[in-house]
Amino acid sequence: MENNTQPKKQRMLSMIKPTGQFTLGNYLGALKNWAALQEDYQSVFAIADLHAITIRLEPAKLRRQTLDAFAILLAIGLDPNKCTLFIQSHVHQHAELAWILNCYSQFGEMQRMTQFKDKSKKHADNVNVGLFAYPSLMAADILLYQADLVPIGADQKQHLELARTIAQRFNGIYGDTFTMPDGYFPKVGARIMSLQNPEEKMGKSDSNENAFVRILDKPEDIMRKFKRAVTDSEAKVYFGEDKLGINNLMTIYAAVTGLSFDQIEHDFDGKGYGDFKTAVGEAVVETLRPVREKYEQLMTDKAYLESLYRQGAQNAAAFAEKTLQKVKRKVGFVAR
Repeated sequence: MENNTQPKKQRMLSMIKPTGQFTLGNYLGALKNWAALQEDYQSVFAIADLHAITIRLEPAKLRRQTLDAFAILLAIGLDPNKCTLFIQSHVHQHAELAWILNCYSQFGEMQRMTQFKDKSKKHADNVNVGLFAYPSLMAADILLYQADLVPIGADQKQHLELARTIAQRFNGIYGDTFTMPDGYFPKVGARIMSLQNPEEKMGKSDSNENAFVRILDKPEDIMRKFKRAVTDSEAKVYFGEDKLGINNLMTIYAAVTGLSFDQIEHDFDGKGYGDFKTAVGEAVVETLRPVREKYEQLMTDKAYLESLYRQGAQNAAAFAEKTLQKVKRKVGFVAR
């Protein structure tokens, strides 16, 4: 008899904060890949609204941005039938496990976190305990779902290493409890820089509106921002050491068209920056158009959106509760 047993898919977890509106950088650097990941892995995706409140946010704005983020993830192709998609604060087990893991995290380990140091300087008037304990909540996010893999960038390596340290410490005391998570480094995923300062990553919280393109920007706004993008005085399209602005535009164009840098240089040989900026803007407009249209369609039916995030939270909580109960038993809490 033929054996049709498929190997078990690894579990992957990825989350994104609903602070600011998602940018082209978020889309090309990470979100674009999420739809593909749900096919290859048992994927868990969430809107990290608990993480978002380490900085002060207007409540109505946080609610709006959380719903926007959820709808955008659906619009880029995440399918609730293929992945678990939810809002973090709807699954109380995240906060519960985070407290327990706080008690297995050392003060010195938290103090060494680079992001804590950076954000403390940036938000000097609000250096709260949540900002300090952020990494143990991130560890709880990962360990709750026994994630095998976590897609990370260079700025998150420290947090994943801490999650591994906490898991190892807990497992060492109480026996096998948590899966040891590994970092997943996507093969594809462009690092998109600011259109106004190409030495810095494109950020959704940038104060300069012309520095970033939002996923939901109108075509005319996208075109305007690309036409104003910083370049150099050489007026020749090629990838070069001192051409950060053009390098960034070429990276964007390559990511949305699939063309190589050599092909782009060939296609724009003898043409000026004006032609190139227009071409990049038009390619981005067409790439984001179906996402924006799907998002707009989803936002007309709030009841449908609510049914999806309720079901997502229910699915996530069912798994998370198994891990949490196991942890509570091991540390000695009396069963309810």
